[in-house]
Amino acid sequence: MSLFYLLAVILIASAIFTITQKSPVYSVVGLLVNFLALAALYFTLNAEFLGVIQIVIYSGAILMLFVFVIALLSSGVGPFRAGPNRLPRIAAPALLTTLVAFGFLIFGIAQRPFGPLPPHRPTSFLGNVGDPNVFGSVGDFGVALFTVQLLPFEVTAFILMVAVIGVVLIAGDAVPQPTLGRHRPQKRAAEREPILKAPAP
Repeated sequence: MSLFYLLAVILIASAIFTITQKSPVYSVVGLLVNFLALAALYFTLNAEFLGVIQIVIYSGAILMLFVFVIALLSSGVGPFRAGPNRLPRIAAPALLTTLVAFGFLIFGIAQRPFGPLPPHRPTSFLGNVGDPNVFGSVGDFGVALFTVQLLPFEVTAFILMVAVIGVVLIAGDAVPQPTLGRHRPQKRAAEREPILKAPAP
């Protein structure tokens, strides 16, 4: 339990560090610590599959995508322009929304009774699929994903596919099309090379 509280403190501290840093590089470092702490939290809950996915996908692929975006923005490559700072205008609504969301969360937790957990059998969203003693294993997760949780899995895959198609359509309009030799700028008459004429006899 002490390890859980330690990881929870690291998660909260790294999240606050990420959103309060002015340098995007420091924010990426804080986000990396947050992802690794969350993966460690999954491992403590015997969810090794989620922990490995957290490290491989989030700490690896997605974080590397953030690094590439920061590198492109810092180098000035691409059609990126710094827009106006909207943070002061949205700070108050965002804070109010966060407080309301936390209020509903605390109210829901207070209204739901929680009994003591059985020893060495953590509560799982997987239901009774598989052996409860191997909760979070790859086999147990796969069985639950394609049986009990099949419909949410397919809906999530469909939403991701629609999002990818939308990104391609939106980005396609912003990419300049090659001219392929057409519409080349013509030189002015003064800049053209003079045509050599034969001397008159």
